[in-house]
Amino acid sequence: MARQDVVLAELAEATSRTHVASLPGLIERALAQAGLTIRDVEGVAVSIGPGSFTGLRIGLGLAKGIAFAGGLPVAAVPTLEALAQAAEARPGQTVCAALDARKGEVYGAVFRVGPAGVLERMRPDAVLPPAVLATGLPAGAVLVGDAAEAYPDAWPATLERRRFATHHPRGGIVARMGARRLVAGETADLGALEPAYLRPPEAEIARMKSAGGGGAR
Repeated sequence: MARQDVVLAELAEATSRTHVASLPGLIERALAQAGLTIRDVEGVAVSIGPGSFTGLRIGLGLAKGIAFAGGLPVAAVPTLEALAQAAEARPGQTVCAALDARKGEVYGAVFRVGPAGVLERMRPDAVLPPAVLATGLPAGAVLVGDAAEAYPDAWPATLERRRFATHHPRGGIVARMGARRLVAGETADLGALEPAYLRPPEAEIARMKSAGGGGAR
């Protein structure tokens, strides 16, 4: 929860299979911690991925519900951009944000930190092998995300590594980035807003294989 680039409250809960039940309670507690009510909310920021298919659907669904109910604008914050912001890199440094996408691949993007600490995107979000993402990264670039630990040998030794346990896209970071977008008028179209999966869910892949001729033999 943020106002004018200041985080007012931030709560987190260990990953579980009960997101639907736990998220509303977390929001209520964060509002109480900030001394606010839901009527004080002027906009909603939501991390749109890439990431967990289920987590993204639940998070975006709740954000849309709050926005529709309150007539509020929504700011869509790319998860890898929030992760790069969490790296706390210095101006002039390159930041490689990479999350484990399983199957020997990562969700990755590359940014440069501008003079005022503003991220400048160098490569778009993509799903690809970690060694491909690592190609061309300059010495001294910052590597952030759980892909560093999932594929420890895929990255050059010249990179500065940030531990995912301490440098991850926290709610406060997403809130601050979303607030900046809303102030700049960068609001999302609620009807068209969808998670940025980068690749189809497993269920969809199975359906495509079945439709392609995987019937009974």
